[in-house]
Amino acid sequence: MLAELITIGDEILIGQIVDTNSAWMAQELNAIGVKVKQITSVSDNREHILAALHEASKRADIVLITGGLGPTKDDITKSTLCDYFGGGLTFSDLQYAQVDKLFRSFGREVTEINRKQAEIPERCELIVNYNGTAPGMWFQKDEVYYMSMPGVPYEMKAMMETQVIPKIRDKFSLPVIVHRTFLTQGIGESILSEMISAWEDALPNNMKLAYLPSPGMVRLRISAFGENDAQVASEVQQQATSLYNLIGQHIYGEGDQTIEAIIIDILRKTNKTLSLAESCTGGNIAHLLTSIPGASDAFVGGAVVYTSKMKVDILGVNPETLSNYGIVSEEVVREMALGAIQKFNSDFAIAVSGVAGPGADKDGNPVGCIWIAIAGKDFTYAKKFQFSTNRERNITMASYAALNFLRKQLIDN
Repeated sequence: MLAELITIGDEILIGQIVDTNSAWMAQELNAIGVKVKQITSVSDNREHILAALHEASKRADIVLITGGLGPTKDDITKSTLCDYFGGGLTFSDLQYAQVDKLFRSFGREVTEINRKQAEIPERCELIVNYNGTAPGMWFQKDEVYYMSMPGVPYEMKAMMETQVIPKIRDKFSLPVIVHRTFLTQGIGESILSEMISAWEDALPNNMKLAYLPSPGMVRLRISAFGENDAQVASEVQQQATSLYNLIGQHIYGEGDQTIEAIIIDILRKTNKTLSLAESCTGGNIAHLLTSIPGASDAFVGGAVVYTSKMKVDILGVNPETLSNYGIVSEEVVREMALGAIQKFNSDFAIAVSGVAGPGADKDGNPVGCIWIAIAGKDFTYAKKFQFSTNRERNITMASYAALNFLRKQLIDN
C-alpha cells in the first residue's frame, strides 16, 4: 500500500514555515504498514495543485493533502478539488454546526467569511473537524483514495488519529509492520556498520536496517514486515538480541528515549543528584536536562564558567593548574568536576572544557578538542574527545558524550 503526501501553501515554498506535517504523517502511516512513496509541496496555484494530484494518482493508492483550506481568497484547495473531482460546493449543516460551536466558545458570532468554511465539494465524504473550522474531505477517483485536511498541525493530527487512520484500516488490508529503533552513542556510523556487517547481511528478506545518524548519536532502525503480529515481533526480538550481543556497550536506549531522560531516571531511582560545570558547551547540557519533566528531583544546578577567572572564582580551580596545563586539559576538568560537587553539594558532577571553534585555542589545541570529566564522592574520571570542525556540532556532540560518559558510570555501579 503506497501513499503520497501533498502539502499546499506558498508559505512552505518560501521557507516562512517548516513542513512538519509531512514528517508526522509519514511516521503514522508507516506505523500501520502504509509506505510513503513521495512527498510533494506545491504553491497556492490551481494548475500546480491539479498537476500534483494527477501525478500522485499514478504512484499512490492513497493521497493525503494538507493546507489551503482557510477562509481567505488565497486558500483555493476546495475549489480546485471540485475541478479535479467534478461538481461544485455544497453547504454542510454538520460542519457549520461545528463552526458555530467553536465561535460561540469564543463568545463570537460566525462571520460570513467563516460561514463559507462549511461549504464542501459535493463529491466528497465529510470528515468533521472538531478542533477548527476547515473541514476534512475524503474522495475516491478510480482506484485511488484522497484525503484533504487542514494545514494547522494540531487540527490535522487529531483528524488523522481519530478518523483518517481508522478509515484507512477499515478500507484496506494492511500488512503487519514492526519497527524497533536502537540508540547508540560514542561510535561513528561507518565503524558501527563494519561491526554489524555480517549480522546485517544475514537479516531475513522481510527485514530492513536503516542508519539514522545525527550529531552525537546514530540510530539503528529495524523494520520488519509480515502477516502475523506475534510472529513478526518474535523475529524482531531475535535480531535485537543478536544486535545487543554485538554492540550492546554502545546502545544507550531504544525508541523515543533520550539520553538526558535516562540520566534523570537513573538518578531519581537511586535518589542521587547531579551538578554541572560547563565551559565550551555554554549551558547546553543544563538545557537538555531541564527539558525533562521532574528534572529538579535530580539536577540541582550548574555553572557556566566560560573564562579562567570564573573557573577559579566559582569552582575553586587552582590558578596554578590553569597556568601549568591550560584551560583545555585533563587536570582542569577534573578540578572543575570536584569543584561543582562541593559548590552544589551534589552526588555527581559533569565538567566540560574544550575548543568548540572556529579556530584553535592559544595553547594549540585544535578545533573539536574537548576534555570531559565526571566525578562522584569517591571517583573522578576524565577523557579526551576529538570531534569535528563545526562549532555548533561540537557543542552538541560534547553534550551527548558527557551525558553518556556519566550514564555508563551510573549503570556500572
